Amino acid sequence: MEMRKAFCNYMLSAMAEDERLCVLDADLGNADGTLPLRKVFPQRAFDVGIAEQDMASIAAGLSSYGFVPFITSFACFASRRICDQVAISCAYARQNVKIVGTDPGISAELNGGTHMAVEDLGVLRSIPGIVLFEPCDETELIKALPQIIERPGPVYIRLHRKEVKDLHGEDYAFELGKADVLRRGSDVSIFATGSIMVNNALAAAEELQAEGVSAEVINIHTIKPIDVQAVNESLARTGAGVTCENHNVIGGLHSAVCEAAAAGCPAPVEAIGFQDVCGQVGSAKELAQVFHMTTEDIVDAARRAISRKSR
Repeated sequence: MEMRKAFCNYMLSAMAEDERLCVLDADLGNADGTLPLRKVFPQRAFDVGIAEQDMASIAAGLSSYGFVPFITSFACFASRRICDQVAISCAYARQNVKIVGTDPGISAELNGGTHMAVEDLGVLRSIPGIVLFEPCDETELIKALPQIIERPGPVYIRLHRKEVKDLHGEDYAFELGKADVLRRGSDVSIFATGSIMVNNALAAAEELQAEGVSAEVINIHTIKPIDVQAVNESLARTGAGVTCENHNVIGGLHSAVCEAAAAGCPAPVEAIGFQDVCGQVGSAKELAQVFHMTTEDIVDAARRAISRKSR
């Protein structure tokens, strides 16, 4: 199932049981999959038009009256365009606003560089009190949403809109803020976030295994607050790391992992992601090659990290 449909289906059920929940979109209800909510809950699902800053401010107002509002838009609009409203109206005012930013990074594909959020995590991570979450599959999203709803304060959900491979079973025990070790290893730690990079990291671990390299793969679904203990325990086992993110390597997962490591377990860490460049038009597969975010790129980065460890 597409991630946007999974989100909508969950909200249809949750909104029927919890009258605090409401959803706002800015003229992207069809693209982001929230259009059915307006038909079922016309009093709690709204289209504010192409006015994302107003959408964030309205959500903050709704929160002040006890609602739990979700605002949805493309990640570029749900982060950099509404940064001041998120900082002041939501975070500073301690309002319980949940933000869903869709199509981050190369998943924006043909919408091109203007619509390709490669800085959203960095922009929002520096705002005090906000939680940043990026699920790698539908199961993780559905398991996370109840915890996100009940957690006070602003939360940013970085969501791949379309269909992704499901890596978890129904018995998966999710905990917001707790990283998942998807594969144990002893030679290098691969920290990944989001559906594209987690899948590429697992594929890279398989290729490395064929070379006799044991790679540990850790799914960092909560970028803030990052699981410092999981990062440092993994680096203590392996002595070297690679970060994999569909985002600028400045300000996002790489920065968060290196901050954790510097304080607890210093180690060489290579970075896979946008190398401080803007996005462009193309398919996700083409863009992964252009920006060196493929499985092969992760394998090469792991080799470099291991070589630096030996020195």
